[in-house]
Amino acid sequence: MIKIVSVILCGGSGTRLWPLSRTGFPKQFLVLNGQSSLFQQAVCRVNSIAGNEFLVNETLIVTNEDHRFLALDQLRELKEVDARLLLEPVARNTAPALTLAALQANVHGEDPILVVTPADQTVVDESAMTDALRQSVQAAVSGEIVILGITPDRPETGYGYIHYDGNLGQSGKHKVLKFAEKPDLETAVQYLSSGNYAWNSGMFVLKASTWLNALKKFRPDILRTVSAAWESRSDDAMFIRPDKALFDQVASESVDYAVIESCPGSEVNISMIPLVAGWSDLGAWDAVWQTGQHDSNGNMLVGDAFLADSSNTLIYASNRLVSAVGVEDLVIVETADAVLVVDRKQSQQVKKVVSMLEQQGRAEHTLHRKVFRPWGWYDSIDESDRFKVKRIQVKPGASLSLQQHHHRAEHWIVVKGTAEVTCGEEVKLITENQSTYIPLGEVHRLRNPGVIPLEIIEVQSGSYLGEDDIVRLEDAFGRS
Repeated sequence: MIKIVSVILCGGSGTRLWPLSRTGFPKQFLVLNGQSSLFQQAVCRVNSIAGNEFLVNETLIVTNEDHRFLALDQLRELKEVDARLLLEPVARNTAPALTLAALQANVHGEDPILVVTPADQTVVDESAMTDALRQSVQAAVSGEIVILGITPDRPETGYGYIHYDGNLGQSGKHKVLKFAEKPDLETAVQYLSSGNYAWNSGMFVLKASTWLNALKKFRPDILRTVSAAWESRSDDAMFIRPDKALFDQVASESVDYAVIESCPGSEVNISMIPLVAGWSDLGAWDAVWQTGQHDSNGNMLVGDAFLADSSNTLIYASNRLVSAVGVEDLVIVETADAVLVVDRKQSQQVKKVVSMLEQQGRAEHTLHRKVFRPWGWYDSIDESDRFKVKRIQVKPGASLSLQQHHHRAEHWIVVKGTAEVTCGEEVKLITENQSTYIPLGEVHRLRNPGVIPLEIIEVQSGSYLGEDDIVRLEDAFGRS
């Protein structure tokens, strides 16, 4: 049996899919096609290669502290997936992320094959994807790096390219000649017509030792600093945390720049296996439109949306009716707190809006109106200078932290389920249509002791209503 560890690189913020994708809930956790998130699709896609001579030992998710509970919640919806989360204390790009995974995968010296994929891609033909991955695993057993190259169907300027030898070698693979950066349109047309260029998918298959040895050759500084942080790691159930102070010293570098682009012409063997499976990295709203189902006028509608006398337009409605008349080549995205209208061909430039929001310190850059927490979620329904109204849902058996506020009081009204309320020294149960009051400065906690979700309406009042006015005294989720 060939032992395999699937590695899901789950960083990134997906800024070009704003306002649906945000720093606090990035695109990999969104359901953009099908019934599951891009992250869940990636996990299932890699694990689908198990069977016959292939044994998937475990799944390693490389993500960050802020997204750990999003990933964990979505993993729980998947059956029979043995996963652990490697939590980067700071973002350092994909080369350090893969190095953490290689060190963890080889912790017992078994040197498994790593099947590495970003968490934010989609494919149409899952069977073709599985076949290509199995083919790549067989090729990687010999110790070479195998990259999946996407056979291009258009002169795309948003992807990097792989220049490969047109002669098909053993195991259906091509020798990689060089890598090319994202081209301009004229160069992309030349690549397409030449017939021996492929899109770089960012998916790799290689032994753990192959990666570590290649990194030692090309970027020993990254191997040294990541290894030091790894040796001082803490291990907490499903979470593995490298030392933060040491990880801060790691250089930020991508897999491509650190190793992959240096391999052609060196003694590190690298090959490419072509993939034709309807692949997309959904890097911008135009890509979402391209991979979606269209009507006879080329329109794609998601949610409560109507179009008249329009063509080649995407409407993504999350909360309310969105309609348009007489438009062409537009993307219109509606969420509870933001609306985006952009020329579909300029959708790569949405990141400029996100940059402006970040510079102005606006919350729409980071969070949706509905914010997910490890205990459930809250939705900010209304607010003004001295009040805020939230709808809060708490999972069965979950509780918020024991906390207090310096600037606000709170009123809680239960609308569904039963709440256990700690207020000072008193602990009491309140049920539907009952309410309670939390005075300013009082130590309190909300818990759901029941078996169904608890929902309450919270009315805050006070001089300051920011989320940073929370002093946590105890927390089941390790938050400070």
